Amino acid sequence: FLSLVAQFCCGFFVILILGNFWFLAVLYLLWLYLDWETPCTGGRRSQWVRNWTVWKYFREYFPIHLIKTSDLNPNHNYLLGFHPHGVLVAGAFGNFCTSSSFKNLFPGLTPYLHIMPIWFSCPFFREYIMSAGMVSASKESVSYVLDNKGGGHASVIVIGGAEESLNAHPGSLTLNILKRKGFIKMALKHGAHLVPVFSFGENELFKQVANPKGSRLRNVQEKLQKIMGFALPLFHARGVFQYSFGLIPYRQPIHTVVGSPIPVKQNLNPTTEEIEQLHALYLQKLRTLFEEHKRNYGIPEHKSLIFE
Repeated sequence: FLSLVAQFCCGFFVILILGNFWFLAVLYLLWLYLDWETPCTGGRRSQWVRNWTVWKYFREYFPIHLIKTSDLNPNHNYLLGFHPHGVLVAGAFGNFCTSSSFKNLFPGLTPYLHIMPIWFSCPFFREYIMSAGMVSASKESVSYVLDNKGGGHASVIVIGGAEESLNAHPGSLTLNILKRKGFIKMALKHGAHLVPVFSFGENELFKQVANPKGSRLRNVQEKLQKIMGFALPLFHARGVFQYSFGLIPYRQPIHTVVGSPIPVKQNLNPTTEEIEQLHALYLQKLRTLFEEHKRNYGIPEHKSLIFE
């Protein structure tokens, strides 16, 4: 979805250059140069954009629900680890980039959804995603959000990243997380409390062409992902007036469950052992969160998370 909108914005920019409005393109390039660092310094959110009526229909289509399991004290900063990526990341966008129930459930907290820096190099598109509350996933950007002395900031990071979207098959519970420890180090350096978040139903929105690890398709997808920075899952779902084939996601409920915070004491120079210990604790809390809630959302008793 983001890719399609980005392509439209880039196409519009090309039209400006080739048409009679090249001077507007030049002015925008100047603006882009002056504004280049904004995605790494908290972005530029617009409550007007986040309140668009279309987002209300977007959330109700699936529908998307946000479930609170514990209070989050606004005097602290938090790093929310979102799982799984899925194809659309609908739960992350619907709950943290629109005026959903987050503000009512967690008063005093401002969520920032971190996404790949490459999206902010797209003309016009960058203005839209910043307006929705998205910021860069660079270290500098995460540090800027978590360095708020008064607390009240929540960095939301999709831990599995683009690579995990290749596992987004209905029923899949495989998370790319064992080698992902940068978010743990960031939490320690800033003393940000860690909060595991699991979005039930995220992988049920699309059907993806079979791409088991080691297959020719998967190898090609992984190579392209390393080159371009984002993955290209081959997926399909339903159409506008029929349910057999199309690119519109299936209407499957999404329940995004926000777990209890893991207190983190600030440590500017954490050792490898300290990072490993906190990472292991995070995995334990994430698994516990999943096990406690899976029955409520149609996950069979014998199913468990797979960490790789």
